[in-house]
Amino acid sequence: MRYSNLHDLINSSSSTRKYFLSLPVNMQISLHEHNDYIHTAAELHRMAGIIENYEHHCKLSDGI
Repeated sequence: MRYSNLHDLINSSSSTRKYFLSLPVNMQISLHEHNDYIHTAAELHRMAGIIENYEHHCKLSDGI
């Protein structure tokens, strides 16, 4: 099902809310910054993966 934004998605879907709340707080904050672009659980999972990948690469580049 498609929702208007992340806020509506996590308020309407208990399984999505459970997944969202299982994420680290910094990830939750990053996802909220993309609130208007997340409309489905699949988009939420995809965006979480993108953010995780980005943060991983940032940590790697800091170590160089």
